Amino acid sequence: MTDTSTLTRGGGGPSSPGRRRSGRPAKAGGLPVWSIPYVLLIPGLLVIGALLLYPMVQVAIIAFQKVGLPQISGRKPAEWIGTENFTRIFDNEIFWTALRNTVVFAVLTVTLTLVVGTAVGVLLNKLGKKMSTLVIVGIMFAWAVPPVAQGVIWKWLFDAEAGIINWALNLLPNWLSTLLFGRSDWTGEPWLNDAWSIYLVLIITVVWASFPFIAVSVLAGLKGIPSELYEAARVDGASAWRTFRKITLPLLRPVFAVLTVLSIIWDFKVFSQLYVLMGGPANREAFNLSMYSYAEAFRPPPKMGSGAAIALVLTVILLVVTAVYVRQLVKQEDM
Repeated sequence: MTDTSTLTRGGGGPSSPGRRRSGRPAKAGGLPVWSIPYVLLIPGLLVIGALLLYPMVQVAIIAFQKVGLPQISGRKPAEWIGTENFTRIFDNEIFWTALRNTVVFAVLTVTLTLVVGTAVGVLLNKLGKKMSTLVIVGIMFAWAVPPVAQGVIWKWLFDAEAGIINWALNLLPNWLSTLLFGRSDWTGEPWLNDAWSIYLVLIITVVWASFPFIAVSVLAGLKGIPSELYEAARVDGASAWRTFRKITLPLLRPVFAVLTVLSIIWDFKVFSQLYVLMGGPANREAFNLSMYSYAEAFRPPPKMGSGAAIALVLTVILLVVTAVYVRQLVKQEDM
């Protein structure tokens, strides 16, 4: 018979060596269990603080100071001037041109990147395993190209004298070229002289380099959707577009939310590709906010305060746009 005297009076079993008799939380290495996740986050937070937060704080401080060549060389201390830098850039017509270019470019590029990337992702999901792997490897080469190299590649392709684009357009029949573009001779076409054509090339450059990431992310999301849903849709006679709109799109909404936010952040602050295509901050009509900030901060005479003020404005715009978009997504999820 079992000796019931070994049972505790409260009805519990024998106490094990690892079981605590007090109601206090267990400790690991002298720390409460609840604090362990926060302690593990400390190294990552320190890295983020050193690489992101500290530079952002310094930019915010410089935006309210007069920092020029005397201050950079150490001959004079930085002078606190309040909001004078912001007043100066808001009164400058170049700022509003750069803001317009930034917003229009970001809207067009984000839309095209998501559309092209989603279409390629759906196509990859339809391909066999070997062919899908081959296509993924091929398109990821474009995504892996550094931004400066992207600009160099497409600047060469659109070169007025030796570019492949002008050569290819001249191969079109005259009637077709005239019908499509209103002209038949493309010899010496200076694509990188006007602001609109610079941004046309820039949009192509950024979409070409960005859609592979979208496509692979969409493909990963599609792999997680149960095939039974698509089989039921086919049985019901749903078209491909209706299936995408009623099944794929709602289930991939979290994926699209992250991709849209990332694309907005990346495309709002494009700099390297535009710098290479323009050959430096030469054409003011083609400035975006990043290029305008660089020109103010580093073009002689350097005005670090004005450049920091433009960068701070761009950061605030990104935070506001991202916050509004995420808030709308949260509302849709709640509904």
